[in-house]
Amino acid sequence: MTSIGQRKWVRNVVFVGLCLVGLGAVAGSLLSRNRVHPPLAADATVPQTASFRATVAKIDGEFRDSWAKFAVEPAARAPDLTLARRLSLGLCGTVPSVEEIRALEAQSPDDRVQWYVSHLLEDRRSSDYLAERLARAYVGTEDGPFLVFRRRRFVTWLSDQLRENKPYDETVRALIADTGLWTSSPAVNFVTATLDSNEDNQPDAIRLAARTTRAFLGMRIDCLQCHDDKLGKFSFMDSAGHTRSGEQTDFHHLAAFYSEAKQSPTGIRDDLGRDYKYQFLHADEETVVQPDVPFLAELLAQEGARREQLARWVTHPRNEMFARATVNRVWAFMFGRPLVEPIDDISSTGPYPPALETLAEDFVQHGYDLRRLIRLIAATEVFQLDSRADFEITGKHEHRWAVFPLSRLRPEQVAGSMIQAASLSTIDADAHIAWQLMKFGQTNDFVSRYGDTGDDEFTDRGGTITQRLLMMNGNLVKERTDENIVINASTRIAALADDQSAIEVAYLALLTRRPTTTEQALFAETLAKNKSGNARTHALEDLYWVLLNTTEFSWNH
Repeated sequence: MTSIGQRKWVRNVVFVGLCLVGLGAVAGSLLSRNRVHPPLAADATVPQTASFRATVAKIDGEFRDSWAKFAVEPAARAPDLTLARRLSLGLCGTVPSVEEIRALEAQSPDDRVQWYVSHLLEDRRSSDYLAERLARAYVGTEDGPFLVFRRRRFVTWLSDQLRENKPYDETVRALIADTGLWTSSPAVNFVTATLDSNEDNQPDAIRLAARTTRAFLGMRIDCLQCHDDKLGKFSFMDSAGHTRSGEQTDFHHLAAFYSEAKQSPTGIRDDLGRDYKYQFLHADEETVVQPDVPFLAELLAQEGARREQLARWVTHPRNEMFARATVNRVWAFMFGRPLVEPIDDISSTGPYPPALETLAEDFVQHGYDLRRLIRLIAATEVFQLDSRADFEITGKHEHRWAVFPLSRLRPEQVAGSMIQAASLSTIDADAHIAWQLMKFGQTNDFVSRYGDTGDDEFTDRGGTITQRLLMMNGNLVKERTDENIVINASTRIAALADDQSAIEVAYLALLTRRPTTTEQALFAETLAKNKSGNARTHALEDLYWVLLNTTEFSWNH
């Protein structure tokens, strides 16, 4: 054999060897149960504490009392994989990977829910995803003022706060009162997002007051911006239990706390003593408005800059609206629907649904710990209920939380789930950079075509013809179901798994469940008829396409 022939022979052997190694790795990904690292967080022991169990038991009791009072029967407990799907969608914006499912099923049934919560909370995907969801409430979805607003920097900072499990009240105080540049002090982007080019490019106190009350207090006080409450919609209660109707002055007294915020060459700073002026309805001229709060005025500190005073008042342990608003928003992330609707219109005087007050009280008592709050909600009976039942489900069942509410997936959840389902391994921070970049780019492109829900994200919207066509014929669906052994699970499954395993893995990857006997038989018959050439690969691609376009895939349940 010539030297050239020898080199070619060696290259061919190496190539075949690499192919075999690659195929072995792919086959291993179908079968492995140990690729997901076990959670390491110290707070994983929290669910075992007496205080945690007592809070969960209290919430369960509140809902059971409500179901008995309104004569509704609750659904049974949902399967473990359904709970995993809910948790993954709510905390990471995607369905679980097949390897995560394998790792979950290796745990004791009694420990699976909290084990999976621990796994997700330690994953950077959860802090990134929740940070983006929170940012929508804080600064909206627009790009904001050029140069002086850095949304990506802001979201990254929020993600870091969540990943480090910083007390939530500290994070909110920074958002309201921080100073500095929008790059080195990312929290000030909450302020710079409102810079008004019509007002010498300075912060907009009115917009800031509206964001503050909606995002942090769950109250639409901005509805009082133009006139007094004439419809009895707003009532404020003082510490003595007395109530009064909302007035136009209430909103502008709050806005006055932002009057000192000023943009300067060194970033956002406080120009102490700077007045807030406004011309009220029926008034002849502007008047100076002093900062004040509409309720619990005794909690307002008098020292420090005005924004610092407001930040301490908003997050004061006795300001229950702050804790209620936080609980309501986190509940909505995990259920797809808030306890109180609309999410930013919680009454300051009640009455309140089961769980809201108990979770809010626990949230304050345990240092505004968001991770504990998430764990508590996941441990409740109401979160673990099925969305189906062996009896007729009525509007009363849904209204009283006797079944898990059905909700349409958000655009980024649809895209993230499609991309994850095309990979048998988890696309997380440890995934190859190529996978991460592909997911980022394809998700953004899909969301722009599918339609972003904006910052008013819990308003129920029906599906559109454009969205349906995008799911049936869009580029992302085509790319994730076409023949491609490198990036598409359907092609790898077709090459390495028998018919029964191939169908099961496809269902796990896309719907986070195993096929029913009828479904298994139906697709097994299809695969049996397509054994030659590429026919089997194309049959698996068709199976993926069909499952992607089911209602089950596009809804949280």
